[in-house]
Amino acid sequence: MTTRIVELRRGILKKNDELAAGLRRQYAAAGVLVLNLVSSPGTGKTTFLELTLRTMRESGARVAALVGDLETDNDARRLAASGAPVRQINTHGICHLEAEMVGRHLEGWELGALDYLFIENVGNLVCPSSYDLGEKIRVALLSVTEGEDKPLKYPTLFNSADAAVITKMDLAEPCGFDRETAHRNIHEIRPGIRIFETSAKTGAGMAEWLNYLADERARQEA
Repeated sequence: MTTRIVELRRGILKKNDELAAGLRRQYAAAGVLVLNLVSSPGTGKTTFLELTLRTMRESGARVAALVGDLETDNDARRLAASGAPVRQINTHGICHLEAEMVGRHLEGWELGALDYLFIENVGNLVCPSSYDLGEKIRVALLSVTEGEDKPLKYPTLFNSADAAVITKMDLAEPCGFDRETAHRNIHEIRPGIRIFETSAKTGAGMAEWLNYLADERARQEA
């Protein structure tokens, strides 16, 4: 039985990887930079992404988002307030997004009219780390309210990430958050990864984050 389960899982991941490779080619042909944002529930991912979308739109960038949740379209409606095109993906109990879901929800969308596409994954630090969505950049988010040891507890996600964002830095002091320990733990799992300290409430760290996105898009176009 155990062997059968392992074989089935390998088959599912192989199919997902094949679909993700197709999505990656599609993104590259359209010239859109795609980011996959992954975190646990309550990290402030939606608030952070809403501010990102709003600020980028105001600067003239063409942005859009796909939002993954088990149920409801609450986050999609929040993100749509930024003025960016947003589509909701409800997984109905599945704890992560898969390439097939993303591809299906991109149908009829003109990717060539976008500079950036953000995928807000389902709130989970385990399942999404195994599923490639064809993204160029995977971002792992960690809030100061979660503690500094999350990267050590969930190493697969942070090891597969291209960038890390620490959210809710305005709460760091009252939460007793030790930034040096957090940085050390993240770098222990993923040496040299770029880390951004942000607060969607105060706007702290957002300029550095947005400059990073602009640099990555320029690098993709070069």
